[in-house]
Amino acid sequence: MAERLNVRKTYKLFLDGDFPRSESGRSYEISDPKGAFLANASRASRKDLRDAVKGARAAWSKWSGATAYNRGQVLYRIAEMMETRRDELVAEVGAAEGKRGATAQVDDAIDTWVWYAGLADKLTQIMGGLNPVAGPYFNITVPEPTGVCGIVVPQTPSLTGLAARIAPALCGGNVVIALASEPHPLPAITMAECMATSDVPKGVVNLLTGHTGELTPWLAGHGDVDALDITGVPLDLRADAERAGADNVKRIVKSNGTRSPYEATAFMEMKTVWHPKGA
Repeated sequence: MAERLNVRKTYKLFLDGDFPRSESGRSYEISDPKGAFLANASRASRKDLRDAVKGARAAWSKWSGATAYNRGQVLYRIAEMMETRRDELVAEVGAAEGKRGATAQVDDAIDTWVWYAGLADKLTQIMGGLNPVAGPYFNITVPEPTGVCGIVVPQTPSLTGLAARIAPALCGGNVVIALASEPHPLPAITMAECMATSDVPKGVVNLLTGHTGELTPWLAGHGDVDALDITGVPLDLRADAERAGADNVKRIVKSNGTRSPYEATAFMEMKTVWHPKGA
């Protein structure tokens, strides 16, 4: 009897609420820290990225128009679903980056979703304000979502880095196209599966796996991306990404690595309005 070969799984993209393969048919191998094969991941193409932006743009009005309380409920549901798959996430992070610290990384990622879920309906009160002016007017500043946010996720930690960048963007009412960690994309795909069962409207989060150096210039140069998070862009590509982003997007964002209302408003625009007193 011939020796049986294991079926090699190819993880798919998370695009506009579905899990398609790359339209190019390409994939690449994922290995553990010792070089042993783990799985294949889809290698997203430029068309995949364009489709992700199109889906995100279509989803933006519904997500940004939802109440902050409702967005917080959805973010908390993501944390709940990740908690039910905690052991699986720990195993995947451990296989990708080593067992040491895997449990702490998963717990931190879940806690990040909980933290921003609680912030969602408090963000305007914390970061907005009534400005003192000389005249019979109210001058009010409030944060408003920018729109479609392109996020290059740090290569490590693969799961915590992803949650720390996506959660604040969603908290403020933005929609996301995220490039997952190139060497460690499998935990990100499992998080996407949690999102797919967490009442996240389709198109609000789009997760692409593939080669960061290939996808970053396309993301930065896309004319319908409103904000670009360069936190995970490799240093040798960062200057080019910033130049491309400066020509096309409204905001360029870089994380300081902490949970903070400022992380959420980094993806937002501060709008100021005047209103006559007594009117």
